[in-house]
Amino acid sequence: MKIVTPEQMRKIDSYTINEVGIPGMVLMENAASAVVNQIVKGFDSVKGRKICIFAGKGNNGGDAFAVARHLHNKGAKIDIFITASKEDIKGDALLNLRILDRMDIKTYEILSDGDFKKAIDRLKGAELIVDGIFGTGIRGRIGGYTARIIKVLNQSGVPIFSIDIPSGVNGGTGEIHGECVKANKTITFAYPKFGHHIYPGCEYTGELLVRDIGIPPYVAKKLEIKTNIISKGMVSALMPKRVQNSNKGDYGRVLIVTGSRGMTGAGCLAGMAALRTGTGLLYLGVPSSLSDIYEHNLIESITLSLEDEGTGILSKRCLPKLLGKCEGMNAILVGPGLSVKGDVKEIVEAIIKDMSKPLVLDADALNALPQDKTILKKYKGQMVLTPHPGEMARLLGTTVSTVQANRIDVAREFSKRWGVITVLKGFGTIVALPDGELFINTTGNSSLATAGTGDVLSGMIAGFIGQGLPPRDAAIISVYLHGLCGEEIAKKRGEHGLVASELAEGLSYTMKELIKD
Repeated sequence: MKIVTPEQMRKIDSYTINEVGIPGMVLMENAASAVVNQIVKGFDSVKGRKICIFAGKGNNGGDAFAVARHLHNKGAKIDIFITASKEDIKGDALLNLRILDRMDIKTYEILSDGDFKKAIDRLKGAELIVDGIFGTGIRGRIGGYTARIIKVLNQSGVPIFSIDIPSGVNGGTGEIHGECVKANKTITFAYPKFGHHIYPGCEYTGELLVRDIGIPPYVAKKLEIKTNIISKGMVSALMPKRVQNSNKGDYGRVLIVTGSRGMTGAGCLAGMAALRTGTGLLYLGVPSSLSDIYEHNLIESITLSLEDEGTGILSKRCLPKLLGKCEGMNAILVGPGLSVKGDVKEIVEAIIKDMSKPLVLDADALNALPQDKTILKKYKGQMVLTPHPGEMARLLGTTVSTVQANRIDVAREFSKRWGVITVLKGFGTIVALPDGELFINTTGNSSLATAGTGDVLSGMIAGFIGQGLPPRDAAIISVYLHGLCGEEIAKKRGEHGLVASELAEGLSYTMKELIKD
């Protein structure tokens, strides 16, 4: 499913109205009907139910006016409050307000202390609040009586149903400035908006419902919308298939270049994740003085002992052996627990310069990249980078807060500039492609905020690539499955205390639920 910014949605609306020829009032009426149908589902009947509706002066308010009309016609007891002067309402929203006036449906402005007190008094006994104050295009801080009424709504204990987006959430960034409606449910139209899925906006959205209002699907394609939500159906369709007449060689040879003293667990976790996602043959390229640790802890792998001169950190003297082994691989992962000391930077650069196999760079391999990132463009094959926000900040020479405030743009621009697939980890992990296409993940929870889960993710990506999937598909599947597995484990034991080895072990069980026959 596509996901759009407010500006993109305005263009979609405009094209639909002006080029396709569907009037704005028709779209508004369809939106209102979608909201009302959902509200009716929540009650045996809305007849006699007290519902308070809060509307602003824009199109979001126009939707709310139309919702009020339909609910009134179904017998609901409606109170409509407007957080602006009626004189400021224009366009289709004004037409819907005038219809209410002609139907003798009373509306109340909130422009004074008296108006504010009246709204609070009339909230008593309400069974539902409908929020249509602000739409997706809000910018700046909410103040005045609107901020005060939003605070009251949130404290009322009455379920809140937001139209399009909770009032106060920036639809493009998910940012919140001041008071914001905390919805139980939000219904949006045609496509979800960035603010629904980006923190902190996602925490105010509640259950998100996306409904068709008659916008033809080809409009988004015509306008080259390139951002997508990763869905269960998408992942199920991409899952690698297995056949009975097969052997381990049919499911890929994966090499993980890993290891340094005190960090051996990272490679073991990445390796187990690759195996649990279906890798046929797993090789671990590790410092020779640490090889016993890997052979003891990951008995299903093949250990490639590499020269470390007894330091526990790879030496550049290992390069002929390492690069020779890389030639026979279907996928290579470099970085988990690798360290950035000694010759590691030279080794990472040598792999990038000399190899053409699909390559995943994670953790210390990212930290070992030179300040001049043009080396990334010189890679002859496809490359996936998996930074967390701190690593992304180091790659860009900026701050974590800057990365987190602009996750989508940061990931997209980095991939386009350097010709790589970027997996920007974190809440709502992003997969960005070199052509500008971008995918946002919706699975996962706080249980994944623990050491080693990033190593599991990189091992998964390498494992799926090794089985023959394009790196794009491997990254999409991995971030969704990674988050979903965390959710499944949390259902059984809560979000506290998950350890990364449990996550790696659980992957095959979660995969089973996604693989189509």
